[in-house]
Amino acid sequence: MSTPGAPQLPAQTPTCYRHPDRPTYVRCTRCQRPICPDCMRAAAVGHQCVECVNEGAKSVRAPRTQFGGVARSGAPILTYSLIAVNVLMFALQMASGNLERELTLQPASIAAFDEYYRLVTSMFLHYGVMHLLFNMWALYVVGPPLEQWLGRLRFGVLYALSGLGGSVLVYLLSHPLSQTAGASGAIFGLFGAIFVVARKLNLDVRMIAAVVVLNLVFTFAGPALGTGAISWQGHIGGLVTGAGVAAAFVYAPRERRNAIQIGVSVVVLVVFAALIAWRTSGLLTLIGVS
Repeated sequence: MSTPGAPQLPAQTPTCYRHPDRPTYVRCTRCQRPICPDCMRAAAVGHQCVECVNEGAKSVRAPRTQFGGVARSGAPILTYSLIAVNVLMFALQMASGNLERELTLQPASIAAFDEYYRLVTSMFLHYGVMHLLFNMWALYVVGPPLEQWLGRLRFGVLYALSGLGGSVLVYLLSHPLSQTAGASGAIFGLFGAIFVVARKLNLDVRMIAAVVVLNLVFTFAGPALGTGAISWQGHIGGLVTGAGVAAAFVYAPRERRNAIQIGVSVVVLVVFAALIAWRTSGLLTLIGVS
């Protein structure tokens, strides 16, 4: 009951739930808590508080590529990073006379001294500027579309397995004392992969096929033309591995895509490990080391 003419007491002014000293009449459209200008974030309808915005972001799935990878806009960071690592390693190789001898792929050293790291380090060394430039130009051309189509993680797995596939075939079939280096195995793997992925996307693959065939012809005919020794084992090993892994990545059924992609990658590594162990045993017998 009120008395006419008596003053009305003002209702309590709400304050920001994060800043109690700041009066406000704006509320978060999700949790209805009062928020000051510093705590409000524009939403589709009204404004939301910082915590509601962060909570909502957790439930939003990152956009995916057609083959399950995380879609990313902007520069192909992994491709450019691989180019940078190769260039850096070449600079170190030129500055140090021992680096090339210690890190190239020499089957006898791998078997006799357990230097299995050579199977990987040899992928980042090159014999001369032209060798480096050709491989990095090829990576610059085919890397970005593959990184965009597959996603960064799958592209990285593809590159690593392709390079390792080339190294494994070199280890299996080359002379025990030969020394091999270069990113060509990984590059040929990308050649095979881009052909497979482009076919899956119904793109014109004639130009890609021509590039692959031309490089294969150069691989086998190059030494006769005076270009020096070319590791056909590395090229073929990388090409077959890259095409096979890419096929598993892009043709896997959507409902079992991740499991198949991971499973194939693991199986490829296991097969490589078995082949490496078999070759090591044979080399140790050959050189008389038990």
